[in-house]
Parts: sequence; structure tokens; C-alpha cells
Amino acid sequence: MMILVTGATGNIGRPLVGFLAQAGVPVRVVTRTPHAASLPDGVDVVAADPSDPGTLAVALDDVDAVFINPRAVGRAAGAFVALAEKRGVRRAVVLAASNVDDDPARQPSRYRGDYNREAEQAVTASGMEWVSLRPTNFAGNVIGLWAAQIGAGDVIRGPYARAAAAPIDERDIAEVAAHALRRDDVLGERLELTGPASLTQEEMVEIVGTAIGRPLRYQEVPPEVAMQIMVAQGFPEQFAGAYLRMQADAARRPARTTHVVTEVLGRDAGTFASWAERHREALLATSGPRVPGGRR
Repeated sequence: MMILVTGATGNIGRPLVGFLAQAGVPVRVVTRTPHAASLPDGVDVVAADPSDPGTLAVALDDVDAVFINPRAVGRAAGAFVALAEKRGVRRAVVLAASNVDDDPARQPSRYRGDYNREAEQAVTASGMEWVSLRPTNFAGNVIGLWAAQIGAGDVIRGPYARAAAAPIDERDIAEVAAHALRRDDVLGERLELTGPASLTQEEMVEIVGTAIGRPLRYQEVPPEVAMQIMVAQGFPEQFAGAYLRMQADAARRPARTTHVVTEVLGRDAGTFASWAERHREALLATSGPRVPGGRR
């Protein structure tokens, strides 16, 4: 079995490649920058553009299953899936999002190229076996949103202090993806992946403060001020607007949680606190603004 991974150097693809390689599964990745991939020994790295299926013919040789990252394939998801099916690929696992069916104006990730809905539709409409992963907010999103403010002081300013999320550890998503690529028990399912608890922005900031050894405080500001802060940090205005609309919705009720990670992997999903401890250095880094890397 050869598995092809797109988005292999990202926050889901990199641990996914690691899980597959550790299991002894032959892995091939496609990347625009193979010289900078820094992937485990034995991984077959192919220089190609996942958003340009015309460059992928060789990469799909002898491939049995593919992992499709919407940001990597961009608007070419349909063409990519069609080519994979034509070349005899049997299975596709696609990274979508828990809000994939929401109004696009409340999906910030669309404004940085995550066409989750289109990628999921292309996969589920194909003749291949398929699994769709629908994770909620990536825990790592808080690095892009808060690291610069953490570097400047102990107050995190943002909108809707009571906005709730069930942030998920990216490694849990990657491990579920590795399972779906190799096992048959979740075929044809849209897996709603969440962290184990609904947390407000205030609670998440307190947890981050504990992880970095500093008492942090969340200060709620009006949406228009939050917009100014985000744009000043380098976030695109459309992204910021969609994020604020999403947060307004999230302030109305606790975030939905599921037990899918536990059901698939046979262990509990990682907590936000354990994620924060593991990413302490990244939370303290202030090298510049980074657009959040996952769902929503």
C-alpha cells in the first residue's frame, strides 16, 4: 500500500506522515519545495504542485490511497480527485471542517484558500472509498491569534469573551487520518472531530497562561476594535470579518463536543491544556503575525 499525502509540511500533514512512517507504511508526499520538506527518512518526496493536477502523473503511480488537504489542492480538488480515480487510487481521505456547511461568510478559512466544501464534495461524489474529517477549531489557531499579544504583555484583547470552542489537538486529527487511510471501519463517514471540552476564550487564555507560567487575562473589546487589532497584526480584513461573525455565533451557547476521537483511536482526545504545555515555546514566540492554521 502506497499512501500519497498532500499538505505534508503543514500542521496536519507533517504529523500524519510521521504516524504512517512509524507504522511502516510506504508514504509519498508532493510538495512545491522538496528541499525544505524535512520529513522522516524513507518518505518518498516528489516535487509537484498539488493544485496543478497536470504535474501529478508520476506522483500517483502505484498509489492506493490519498490524503487531500484543501489548502494544498486549492480550487483544483475536483480535477485532482478525477485524476486520482483515473489512475486507480482506491481511497481518499479529505480534510474538511465542522463548519463546512455554514454560510461561507462565517468560514474565515475560505479567505486563505481552504475550500473545504468543494474538496469534500469532490471526494464524496467520486467512485472511490472515502472518509471526510470535519474537525472543529485547531488548538494551534491561538498561536496566530495571541502570540504577538502574549509577547507584549499579560492581557489578550479580543471579541466575545464567552465565545466557546472545543479546540482539538492537530495530532489527534492526524492520527485519525492515518487510521482512516489504513482501516475500513470509518469508510463513508463524515467524522466530527472535537476536543474533549467546550472552553470560552477567557478559559483558554487562563490555560495558556498556566502553560507559559504567567497569569494572562482576556479583555473583551467591541468587534470594531477587535477588527482593528487583527488587521494591525496582519490578518486580511475579510478573514477578520468572517472570524468576528463566527465568534458572535459561538458566544450564544457552549461548543458542541463529540467522542469520535475516542471511538476511532481507543483513547481520549488530547486536552487544550496538554496541547498548550507542548507548544509553550511557540506561544511565547513573537516573530510576527501568523494566520491561524485550521478550521473556521
